[in-house]
This record gives sequence, C-alpha cells and structure tokens, in this order.
Amino acid sequence: MPYSIGLQAAANAFLSAGFATQFTFGVVIFLLIVITTSSLQAEEADAPPSLPCFSIFTIIPFFRSRYDFLNWGFHATNSSAFQFNLLRNTVVVVSGESARQAFFTAKGLDLTEGFKILSGAIPMVRGVTSNLEPRRIAMIHKRLGSIQHSAPLTDMIPLILDDSRRVMDSWGSSGKFDPFESIYSTTLRSLSCAEISENPINVKRLKTLYDILDNGTTPATVLLPWLPTPAMIKKLWATKQIYEIVSSAIQDREKSGISRNDTLQMLLDCGDEKLVVVGFIMGLLIAGARATGTTASWLITFLGCHPDWRVKAVAEVESLLAHTQASSSSDSLSCRLATIPLGTWESETPVLDAIIKETTRVAQPHTAMRRNLGPPLYIDGKLIPTGAYVVYPFSDVHLDPTIYPDPWKFDPGRKSVKHAPFAYVGWGGGKTLCLGTRLAKVQLKLITAMFLLGFRHTVVDKSGRKTNPMPNWNDILLCRPPSDQTGYVSYERTDIPL
Repeated sequence: MPYSIGLQAAANAFLSAGFATQFTFGVVIFLLIVITTSSLQAEEADAPPSLPCFSIFTIIPFFRSRYDFLNWGFHATNSSAFQFNLLRNTVVVVSGESARQAFFTAKGLDLTEGFKILSGAIPMVRGVTSNLEPRRIAMIHKRLGSIQHSAPLTDMIPLILDDSRRVMDSWGSSGKFDPFESIYSTTLRSLSCAEISENPINVKRLKTLYDILDNGTTPATVLLPWLPTPAMIKKLWATKQIYEIVSSAIQDREKSGISRNDTLQMLLDCGDEKLVVVGFIMGLLIAGARATGTTASWLITFLGCHPDWRVKAVAEVESLLAHTQASSSSDSLSCRLATIPLGTWESETPVLDAIIKETTRVAQPHTAMRRNLGPPLYIDGKLIPTGAYVVYPFSDVHLDPTIYPDPWKFDPGRKSVKHAPFAYVGWGGGKTLCLGTRLAKVQLKLITAMFLLGFRHTVVDKSGRKTNPMPNWNDILLCRPPSDQTGYVSYERTDIPL
C-alpha cells in the first residue's frame, strides 16, 4: 500500500509540473533506455573490442576532442580497431595499412550516409542540403565537375585574383591579423556568385553565420536534432539567414538580367531547379570555401614560420611571371598573375604543390566516415555489421612516424612515400576523392601568389614575439590552435601594386 501511494504522489507531481520539466524528464528516460539497451547488446566473437566505459561517456569526447579520444581508444583496447556507441549507432574505428586500403576501396561503405553523423556544421534544409534524392545528388556532383572544366576555370582565374586583391587592399600597408578570420573571404567567389563575394556586408554576415553553425555543433544537435536546445535554435536561425542570403542573390541576378561569369550563372544557364542552386551554394560555401580558406590560413601561417620555403615559393611565382610575355611590370599584380595560363599553374609549380600537400598533411584533422550499407564485411579481420558506421582518422597515416619521420614538422621537401599504400589521403583516396580538388588547388596557388608577392610577413604571438603555432587536431573544422597559442600574421606591403 505505501508503494502505490508513493507512485500516485509521484505521478501527480509529474503531471502538475511544467512542460519543460516533463520534456526534460522524458529525454533523460529516453537516453537511459538507449544507453542501457546499447550496453546489453552481445558482441560477435570477431567484432572489434568495445571501449571500457559506458557509451554515454564517449559522446562528448568524440565531438569535442576527437583526436585525443580516438588515440585513447586504441591505447585502452590495445587494438588497431575498436567500437563504441553513439546512442543507437554502432561506430567502428579502424587503423593500420590494410584497414586503410579496405576502408577507401570497399564498395558497401557509403560516404553520404557516413557523413550524416558529422553534418552538424552543414546548414540542414530538408530537400535542399539534406535528405536529397539520388538524382539530385548526382546533379550536384555533375555541376561541381562542370565548373572545374578548363574553360570555366580559366575564366575564373582573374575573378579570384580580383577578389583577393580587393580583400588584401583593405588590410592597409601594414598590420597584424588572425589568418583564420581574414583569409576566408578570399575563397568565396569560386563557389558562389558576385552578388555575395562582392558585397562586404554579405561576406561578413556569412562568416558570422557559419561560425554560429560551427559553435552550435554539439553532440545534442547532431545526435538529437529534434531536441529544441538553445544551440539547435541558434543553428536553425543561422541556417534560415544563410538560405535567405543565397536566395536573395539568386533573385537579384534573375531580376537584373545581367549574365555574369560565375558558378551561379552556370547553374542558372543549365536550367537547374532553384532548390538545386540554393543547396549547391549553401553546402559548398562550407564544404568548399571554408575548407579551402582553412588550408589557405595554415599555408600562410606555415610560410611565415619557415622563411626558407617562403623564399622558394616567391622565386617560383616570379619565374612564372618572367616567362609570361603577356604581362608587364607596370601592371598590377593581380593582372599579371591572371596572364599565367591555367596549365602553367597546374603543371609548373612543384614548390607550391609540395607546400599545399604538406599543409594538408599536417593541418587537416579529418576523420573519414562511412556507413556500411552492404552486407557485413571484414576490415583487418574485424566484423563491420550492416548499418554500422566506420571511422578512419587521417592522423593514423599523416602523423605516422614510420611513414613521415618527425611527423609534426612542416617539411615540404619530404621524399614521396612509395612503400605504403594510400600514404597520403589529403584529397581522399580510392573510390572517394574530393570532387573539388582541381578548383581548390588552383585557388590556393592564386591566393598564395598574391599574398607572397604583395606582402612580407612573419607570424607572431599576442605580444608581437615570433612564434610557431602548432595545429590542434582536436579542432575538427579548423585545426586552430588554442586561443593562448594563436599565431597572428604580421605583414608589410611590398612595392608591388596589388
């Protein structure tokens, strides 16, 4: 009898509580059920070992300190592969040479489905950037390939250089800036449109809005997107604002009737649906412009800390200009660089190629993710069930001292690795290569050339002393060092007019 009275009192108290309390209680009960049922699942004999902790304790480290968490997992299980649960999702982490080969070549491992776990920083609009039909995904891939054909890419070179000139002109003759804040805007043109890239207010707004998406990517917003947390509400608001900026740019272009040479015009000329156009630009502004901007920020940082490679890069670009008859020393730097043919940028810049490759090796904290949509398969002798997520950290190969001696050292002069398969996966590997590689490499070379010939620079700390910041692989988006270790670009204009 006392128990029934107690239960009745508890039920009355619950019903009289406010909605917020009831909702929170319901979520807690749901999570407890998920965690309990997950921990009770029996492991197959040939399954990877599980982490020695409850799954609830893996969620925050996976999203907030992934590099340290994954390294701890390998150490705690004393295995080259281990598994854990993100709520109801089984995640298998693999490492090693044979696992790397299988991961990048297995037919059943799907990139799109795998990326959904990490898609919190991408603006999610159903039917626009998420839950896309296969035909729409194929169309987006086709359009991304189209803008990288030689003719449109050649036409884009002077536009990218002019955007870079405009941004760099705004820096003045000397000063100091945070590269992760100031270089992003030089990368917008190639994946959006003039209405956005030529409007400083829109550029600044987009940077702020994407920062909100980045900062709002919490375990709850990714794993429980239906839960109306403050972070999720901010993300929804930011997504709405980004959608409106892109939609407004499209409307302005259509109303003006003016044809421009940019990505938006190509999409409109192809007669694509508005949702395809909006989704293409919204998604690629972060998948393309943000990623390329991050690489450019680290590239400029590394060259400021390694003057020997800066000298080599400057000499290479000056040599290109010297062998280009169409340019004159009296022309602006952006105009002179624009006369260098696309083929020259792509095939006659070994120094810039080496610098870009080393930058993406040392400062690209990617964790490749796939989902097994095929039948159960084995990677390095470990079972990957159908529906399980598979994770491969780039640090396993890019920071492996047996492949790259002194792996944290920035050294573009390293000899090419030939004794290990998939020894470099900076642009993907196997059947999943980065679709924007050609565009990204050209863009990085143009921005670097403009900056190196237009400015002298070093990297300093907050007090103005020279410093050599190290990439932070726990920052899964920017690899940005902690705030107390941030390096600032201290610059001074050269006599060459931009």
